Amino acid sequence: MTKRNAFTLVELLVVIAIIGVLVGLLLPAVQAAREAARRMSCSNNFKQIGLAMHNYHSTYNQLPSNGTGTGTPNGSGTYGGNLVNQRRLSAMAGLIPFFEQQALWEQLSNPHLPETGETIDDAAIATGAGAWPAFGPRVWRDLNEYDPWQTEIPMLRCPSDPGVSPTGNGQTNYAFCHGDGILRLGYEAGNNYIDRGVFRGMFRPQVGGRFRDVLDGLANTIAMSEIATDLGDREAKGSVVNKSEFNNAAMGTSASLCANVVDPQRPQFVDDAYQLWNTGGASRGARWFDGFIMISGFNTVLPPNSPTCPLDWGVDWQSGVFSAGSRHQGGAHVLMADGSVQFITDSIEAGNREADSISSNYNNVGQKSPYGLWGALGTKASKEQVELP
Repeated sequence: MTKRNAFTLVELLVVIAIIGVLVGLLLPAVQAAREAARRMSCSNNFKQIGLAMHNYHSTYNQLPSNGTGTGTPNGSGTYGGNLVNQRRLSAMAGLIPFFEQQALWEQLSNPHLPETGETIDDAAIATGAGAWPAFGPRVWRDLNEYDPWQTEIPMLRCPSDPGVSPTGNGQTNYAFCHGDGILRLGYEAGNNYIDRGVFRGMFRPQVGGRFRDVLDGLANTIAMSEIATDLGDREAKGSVVNKSEFNNAAMGTSASLCANVVDPQRPQFVDDAYQLWNTGGASRGARWFDGFIMISGFNTVLPPNSPTCPLDWGVDWQSGVFSAGSRHQGGAHVLMADGSVQFITDSIEAGNREADSISSNYNNVGQKSPYGLWGALGTKASKEQVELP
């Protein structure tokens, strides 16, 4: 009989099973390596933004305000009517020429003619030459036509965040720190009910800060943090609870009102009993060019990856809890004022959720942050003793 050199069926099946087991063991490691690379890329993006922020300060001796642009105030508290952006551009608009987006800056800072087939939503916005004005129209108009609004800047997106804008405009995963306040946090400079004592963060609307204002030390003060965009799945870190759910200032004395919106059966998601703000163009990170605190800002009240809950009180959407967050496991990157990048975990010590927030309403302006280490990192001149974990 002739002897044949070949695998038997049993031997072949054993080899296939071994290969399957090895692939099963290898895949999680590959996925972890990919996420580690995305996380490093996200950190590098933040470092570049930090360099841009410092270069801006070196050039102008101040920081851009998160709420800036063209327009002058009138008696009603609005800025320039329909002809300009009403001073609602985000601080990112001032930073773009400092992180190699000069071409976009030229488009934004000059009158811009529509392309063939494009139309201007509101004829009153157009200049005499039929163009959008320098620095653009109002940030919620012409989202589908005005080219700077449609531009997605890769450096402003975290590779771990798969969110896509339903309106087609450029998004961001990096937001500006407005401090540890809850009430009147996003009020504009011309508002008659402004509370000066609540502006304890690096950024505020229409007023540019300086590094000399940071008495707590640049290395101990957060300038920016990651935020997660809305995926349309009710996940707490990316969703915005509708302001109609909170129609008074009670959250100023109980941040738990926001923390408690999560589903007890699925703590990463907002309970179905709460209505969400589902307008895609006005959710967390939905417009990199919009200085609205709900879109491009955050406060250090609840720890990272907590819900976001604006109040239907005073000026709509300008008071509330606006949380940091990311798609990374267990926390989010923050950019310190000295330009360094740190990773802050969800478990950071965040003080007392039932404490009165810093506000003239509660006669506690100037006191240390009630929100522990996380709150203290968000303030620039409250003289707390802080140490990063």
